[in-house]
Amino acid sequence: MKGSKFYVVWEGKMPGIYTNWAQCKLQVDGFEGAKYKSFATVTEAEHAFEAGYYQTLQQNTPIKKTTQAVASAPYLTNTLAVDASCLGNPGLMEYRGVYVQTGQEIFRVGPLEDGTNNIGEFLAIVHGLAFLKKNNSTMTIYTDSISAIAWVRRKKCKTQLDPTTRNGEIFDLIVRAEKWLEENHYTNKILKWETKIWGEIPADFGRK
Repeated sequence: MKGSKFYVVWEGKMPGIYTNWAQCKLQVDGFEGAKYKSFATVTEAEHAFEAGYYQTLQQNTPIKKTTQAVASAPYLTNTLAVDASCLGNPGLMEYRGVYVQTGQEIFRVGPLEDGTNNIGEFLAIVHGLAFLKKNNSTMTIYTDSISAIAWVRRKKCKTQLDPTTRNGEIFDLIVRAEKWLEENHYTNKILKWETKIWGEIPADFGRK
């Protein structure tokens, strides 16, 4: 349709791509530090969503003034940060969750054979959501992976990795994670950790 726009919400109640302003507005109204922008085509919107807010900003794309004011906003401390590490692609994969305020490691899984970093990032978010729900917590989760946020939103691990006899345990975890997303409702916010501004995410394994 001529004149139609696609709206990217990087940080809002539910990050994603929306096809009209009414849907986008529901995600950003009342959300402190919301980051969003409209695009002329769905391809531009998809590329921007995957690239992230700050990468899009660096490409000199006009950003709404309401988001510029929070570009350097401090991160929230009463939160859970999750991250993954993979030595090789595929390779030994592990992930963990850390309380941002104290640095305490809350959970850690792996290393598991023949995984990928994206799979680990996805599993880490879902593990965090399940952990927080079990403890009746609506705590916000930080991740540095836009792809993992999108996968969780779609309730599907969109990996192109093939299952093998070596990574069977990883694919078992994927099935369990997808099932949990289908069967559970959560209100926790999942936000992008802005590494370029805040440094490495607290759950980082320090192997870069």
